[in-house]
Amino acid sequence: MAGVHLSLVIPAYNEEKRLPGTLESVAGYLDRQGYGYEVVVVDGGSTDGTSEVVKAFQKDHPHFKLIRLPRNKGKGFHVRTGILSAAGEYVVFTDADLSTPVEEVEKLLLDLTRECDLVIGSRRGAESQAVLSKSRLRRRMSEFYGSLNRFIGIIDIEDVPCGFKGFRRDAAQKLFSLTRLNGFSFDAEVLYLAQHKLHYRVGQVPIRWVYAKGSKVNLLRDPGRMALDLLRIKFYDWRGLYKT
Repeated sequence: MAGVHLSLVIPAYNEEKRLPGTLESVAGYLDRQGYGYEVVVVDGGSTDGTSEVVKAFQKDHPHFKLIRLPRNKGKGFHVRTGILSAAGEYVVFTDADLSTPVEEVEKLLLDLTRECDLVIGSRRGAESQAVLSKSRLRRRMSEFYGSLNRFIGIIDIEDVPCGFKGFRRDAAQKLFSLTRLNGFSFDAEVLYLAQHKLHYRVGQVPIRWVYAKGSKVNLLRDPGRMALDLLRIKFYDWRGLYKT
């Protein structure tokens, strides 16, 4: 697609209720920006009407694209699929619930156009405006996950799992062509590759973020899987599977 400045990738699984408002907000904002854009919604095998919502929206919004996957293969797989299909000079992925308002994309683009290869939104910095979950279990899980990320060598990153990240297109293509994890720990794999294999310039910007109910993270099952995935990253690197 010629003249695409920004590709916005939105992974979605069973989001037929939240998606109409999300798509309206995204289109309303991006239509006012004066640059070419596309929105890539990746439906990861939803069992509800998620794809139908996007198809109906496409009738009046040709910049919106739907990728329908036959089954749910994990958020990492869905994001990778969307990013590798993106045509924009800059690529951003965000969650379907718009916990981070779409307007915050300009913060990522500002750093990407200046000096960074990828930029992550941070909910942890002193300048962020984040309303986080009040769940003690979620906070403990986040702290534990952060410790594991530091253990495998992801350093100086305040908020590894934040679902709001932007990339130069060439960096996005290179990184996601190397990733192997399909679950929630794909963010950590991307940042590990950026820091240790490709030596990319990684920026962080404070963002507005509001916790939204309906998270797909299972607090009993997923922490163990995420911890195992982080160990897999080191194992894959030791095996030489991240060939750049």
